[in-house]
Amino acid sequence: MASKLEKVRVDKWLWAVRIFKSRTLATNACKSNKVMIDGVALKPSSSIERGMTLQVKKEGYNMTYKVVDLLEKRVSATLAEPCYENLTPEEELNKFKDWYLFHKGSAEVRQKGAGRPTKRERREMDKFKNK
Repeated sequence: MASKLEKVRVDKWLWAVRIFKSRTLATNACKSNKVMIDGVALKPSSSIERGMTLQVKKEGYNMTYKVVDLLEKRVSATLAEPCYENLTPEEELNKFKDWYLFHKGSAEVRQKGAGRPTKRERREMDKFKNK
């Protein structure tokens, strides 16, 4: 799937290759300095080209991607996969996989009869999880 594009916005590309679920999330990541090239933070409107290496901080993990091909529109995961090369170090990938299995695999357990957590309890649980 070779595209004729020379440059594309970094937020559009991150969304198009499915690194972020929405364009808004990709834009917010750029605005909060979580997307970088060689340690330099990118604005959402920054242009990227083929061959560039992006460092993306996502959910506390440092991911590294090399731009192989440019996309402007979101495509299926199978079509998006050849457009980037995942250069994330093995230990960082293992951390992410462990988190994914631990947090996505099972629901939280509360004592019987405790009911739903209050807003305050939910915030405390979120603080604990994000540490």
